[in-house]
Amino acid sequence: MNETLHQILHLIQQGKVKISDHGYDELAADKLYVRDVLEYIADAVIVEEYPDYPKGPCILVFQKDRNGEPIHVVWGIPKGKSSPAVLVTAYRPDPQRWESDFLRRKK
Repeated sequence: MNETLHQILHLIQQGKVKISDHGYDELAADKLYVRDVLEYIADAVIVEEYPDYPKGPCILVFQKDRNGEPIHVVWGIPKGKSSPAVLVTAYRPDPQRWESDFLRRKK
């Protein structure tokens, strides 16, 4: 398992989670629930990794909500820190921009 994802899962289990203002806005825009994101994170699959992101390492994961609908979530850990897990953004992936498995961008 990817180290960043492992660390994020561990932080979520400990309740050490922060949701960015942008994250709240995007969750609301796509009618996503924080509890769905947190409840189904264990089934997440890494889509992209951003280990050198200026604000700290981030990952884009694919997971599903309670209805089995696909969602993408970007998680990060603040640079130079070990906590909290930060939900940067979450959204329903656009099928026009993603392959049918939602793991690869269309070219």
